[in-house]
Formats: sequence, C-alpha cells, structure tokens
Amino acid sequence: MPNPPATPPATWPAKIFATLFGAFIGLALLKFSLPPVFAASPMTAEFLAAPTSGWEWLLAQWPPAIGYWLLGGLALLGVAVARWQTNVQRWLIVLPMAWLAWQGIAAAQTVNAEISRATLEHFAAGVGCFYLGLFGLNRNEAPGFFLWPVAAAFAVMLAAGFNQHFGGLEETRHYFYTYVYPTLKAVPPEYLKRMASDRISSTSFYPNSLAGTILLVLPPVLAWIRQAREQFTVGARALLGGLVGGGALGCLYWSGSKGGWLLALAVGLVSLLQLRFSRQAKLVLIGLVLAAGLAGFAWKYAGFFQRGATSVVARFDYWQAAWDTAVGRPVCGTGPGTFTVSYAKVRKPESEMARLTHNDYLQQASDSGFPGLLLYSAFVIGLLRVGYAGLGDGATGVRFGLWLGLLAWALQALVEFPLYIPSVTWPAFAFAGWLLGTAGKRFDKPRTAD
Repeated sequence: MPNPPATPPATWPAKIFATLFGAFIGLALLKFSLPPVFAASPMTAEFLAAPTSGWEWLLAQWPPAIGYWLLGGLALLGVAVARWQTNVQRWLIVLPMAWLAWQGIAAAQTVNAEISRATLEHFAAGVGCFYLGLFGLNRNEAPGFFLWPVAAAFAVMLAAGFNQHFGGLEETRHYFYTYVYPTLKAVPPEYLKRMASDRISSTSFYPNSLAGTILLVLPPVLAWIRQAREQFTVGARALLGGLVGGGALGCLYWSGSKGGWLLALAVGLVSLLQLRFSRQAKLVLIGLVLAAGLAGFAWKYAGFFQRGATSVVARFDYWQAAWDTAVGRPVCGTGPGTFTVSYAKVRKPESEMARLTHNDYLQQASDSGFPGLLLYSAFVIGLLRVGYAGLGDGATGVRFGLWLGLLAWALQALVEFPLYIPSVTWPAFAFAGWLLGTAGKRFDKPRTAD
C-alpha cells in the first residue's frame, strides 16, 4: 500500500454524520430484513406494506422504500462532510459503481420489470452505503461515532433473539394464527414453515440470515469493546464482551444455522492465527478448537444428515438451474432478482419453489450474466485482499474485526443470499467502505497491557 495522506480530525458535522449513519445501519439491522424481491409478488407484497399503527411501527418490519428515503437524506449530509482523499486504488473504488451500472443494463433486458426494479433500488442503496462509508468515515474519530449506534442495535437484536427462544416464538405463533392468518388472502408456504419452526430469527428475515448478521457484526463490535479503555474499566470491558459474545453465540446456536456454525468456526480459526505466541502452541490451540467445533457440529446435526440433508440437496438443484440459465443467457441474464422466474420453468415437481438461488455469485451470473458475476466477484475479492493488506501494524483491532466480518459475509454468500437482504447488505457495504476508506490509517489504538 502507498503511504497514506495525513488524516485530519473529524469535525462536528462529520461526527454528527457518522452517528446518524451508524443509527441508520443499526435501524437496518432491526427493521429492513425483508428481501425487496418479495414486493413484486402478489402473495408476499402485503408483508412489505408500510406500518399503520404505533405498535406496527415498533414491532413490524418496514418496507425498503422507507430506508431509501432515510438514506437519501443521509446522503445529502454525507456529501457535505465527505473527505474525498483516499488511499484505495481507483479500480476498487469504481468497481461497485460499474457493477451497479451493469445491473441497470441487465434490468433493461429483464423478464420481470417489477422484480428487477425493486432489486435494483436495493442494490443502489447498498452501493450508496459503500461510498458513504468510504468518503464519510475516513477521518480520525469518525468511525467510533459510527459504531456505537450499530453496537446498540446489535444488542437489541440479540435481546430479541433471546426473547424468541424463551417463549416469544410461541406467543408470535399464537398471535399470528389467531389474529393475522384469518385476514390474509394467501400466505407463502415458506412463511408458514418458518412460523412452525423453533429456530429463532430475531429481527432478521430467517434463521440463516440471523447467523450471517451475527458473523458480520460481532467481530468489529467485540474488538471495539476490547479497546474502549477510556470509556470502560478492564472489568467492565470483560463483562460487556462476555455478554455480547455469549449472547451472540447463543443466538447463533438457537438459529440452527449449519452454515453459520461452520463459518463461525472458520472465522474463529482465522482470528486465532493472529495471536502472538509460539507457532507450536498456536497449532495445538487451533487443532483443539477445530476438533471441538466439528464434534459439536456432528452431534448437533446428525439427525439432519440421517434424514438426507434435504436443504443441501435443494441447493444443488437451485445452483444447477442458475448455472443453466447463465449459460443460456450469458451476457445480461434474466434481470436482477429474477431467478424465481427462470427456476419456475425448470423446477422438478418434487422440488420446493425458491425465489433466490442460495448462492449470490451464481445468482449474479443467472440474473446479470457473466459480466455481472465477474464485476461483483472482483469487488468482493479485491475488498478482502486490499482490506487485509491495508490493516497496517498487524492484523488486530476494530479494523481486523471489520475484515473478519466481511470475510464471513463473503463466504456465506456461497450458500445463502445475503446480497438480497437489506439488513445484511447495507451494513456489509458500509463496513466495506469504512474498511477501505481507513486503509493504512491509525484508528485502532495501540495494544498495551491492561
């Protein structure tokens, strides 16, 4: 990485922007979990209707359109306080915009204009979050103002997960079948299946997206707590870290996400590689963690594999359909978000219908052709590679936590669809902009003995 330019301190307008931006991302974690592709389906559009009462505003999910208006107002302030100097290679800065432009080209050739319009709006919001993070959080102190509202919202999300596990799910089922279900014209089968499950999803779209959100947000939040020496004593930091980390691991376990378990294990092993002690001791510790994690996974999900791992088999069916669609329409695909249209034509009678591919990279190829796949993959790989190289004095601290969270997000996209969920995509793109915008700069505090 070239030598970074001198970084000025954050002005009060920049601090206010960072706080409001963090509040928006925190709000996304709590209120914008529904995929925009649902808005284009008559069966699911009513689930994206705007709240009409105070209780609905407090308890229900909000349609993405509300988020777009909030982000638009935030962008006006972001432009006013932006610091346009950056230490990132220009090709990486341009890639998200190039990818979004190609999505617009693919949308012009779409097989369903309504789905593609809703998806394109969501993608544009994600790219906007990236540039707000890149140019709005690249001053000293600004990232700290950004992160505390995110951490507070994350704590609320974990509390909601605990509430679901300890009785909230049963109460929700009773309310739904007593008061809501009789008023609906039609209910998606996957929603009824979700209501019957004991897996928690907290404020997320479904359990696997809760797991992805935890793995994205937990590493930087824990790192932030660890280095908050001026705000908390050693004991207070240990207590906060234990509550947040333990709560997150509890919610991850109760989500029942098999991929989330394995990703948590992988991220944990990567973080262990950064510990500063002998190579032999490090290998022993990694071996013990790996053995314990895999043994726990085998014990927890033995019944799932004995039953034939139906969700894994279904994913292979989705992936094959997406690949065949990409080969058939290699340039522009079928249009952003339209996998459900192409899959309906080739779905086997015994297979469950799917709206998304459960692999963001393959869906990019299916929806926007191989150019869309290449542009998006180049951005993700470039982000992880350049972001890690720009960590500076060793891979530690909040920025390393950011990188770990983004690594988990990129890996989960191989088996899920985090790119199509606002509550995951908007924070991930904001984190990506923050990580790149502060590459080589001193945000993390030097490591000292506590």
